[in-house]
Amino acid sequence: MRRTAALVVPQSTLGAVNEQRSGRPRASSRETLAEAACELFLEQGYEGTSIADIATRAGVSRSSFFNYFASKADILWAGLDERIAALASRLESDETTDAASAVRSALTDLGADLAPDSLALAIVNADAMGLEAELEREAGVRRSRIAATVSARVRRGGADGIRSRVAGAAHAGAVLAAIEAWAHDGAGRAPLARTLAEALDAASPTLPIPVRQLRVVVRAEDFGDALAFYRDELGLVEQESYQGEGGARVAILGAGRATLELSNPAQVAVIDRVETDGDAPSDPIRIAFEVGDTAAVVSALADAGAEVEASARETPWRSLNARLRGPAGLQVTIFQELGSE
Repeated sequence: MRRTAALVVPQSTLGAVNEQRSGRPRASSRETLAEAACELFLEQGYEGTSIADIATRAGVSRSSFFNYFASKADILWAGLDERIAALASRLESDETTDAASAVRSALTDLGADLAPDSLALAIVNADAMGLEAELEREAGVRRSRIAATVSARVRRGGADGIRSRVAGAAHAGAVLAAIEAWAHDGAGRAPLARTLAEALDAASPTLPIPVRQLRVVVRAEDFGDALAFYRDELGLVEQESYQGEGGARVAILGAGRATLELSNPAQVAVIDRVETDGDAPSDPIRIAFEVGDTAAVVSALADAGAEVEASARETPWRSLNARLRGPAGLQVTIFQELGSE
């Protein structure tokens, strides 16, 4: 967990303590114990606070503490632990055919409506509370539980052992990373769901889908020139290459995330007008590469022999697009996402 030297006490977390001091009705004993514990952790540190101290501050007996929590650590993690238990129950009983959708839906629900609590407070004030090592250790326990649950569901969906374990680890890491980021960004200012969705997007490539890869197979009359252009100039990564009888050669080049974009004739006409003013109509199949700097890449590819059919221009959907004709006769769009204004 990330450290911070600043003391940050969200009002949403300790609000009930203030209400008690002003003579308002107490929250539930469980909430009161959690609030008392957080106060004491801030005042005298996690290690310096005993269960008896917490019970005394909360105004309950020591034995009453164990009606709600099994340990000091449980005070911080109980809310998330309940959701992890619900996640396990849900995925263990899930019999749908789409494991990827089942996992994504269940993990999304795990973060739904999660309110700021003692865990968020502890994450933000880990240094002041002396909790860094404790949080790292306990977070590891939760990551392991989530990973095992996700891995088992993905394995039942047909993934092999390695893929299922990677998917479990990635999604467990995404959940804990999202909670940490949400806490540091000010838990309560925005729902956890937004941060969690971003984290799950990052982990999603590890989930099995019916089609595992999109591969475009291109016949290149001048194989050497085509390989030099797409690998050396454009920067695609050579993942595999083979030679066979009669001079047969093949190279498989990695191009990041693969998608298949299907457009009807009306949409193709719109894209042609935007990218080229209609001067360079689209081939039935056109290859598009997302890059970080359209202008620089187009310049390099033109120097390497590509014909520029349409120079770079900004589109209405905030990308910078250019169209070229590359080796092997491929019509290529180079595009750069510009993001929102």
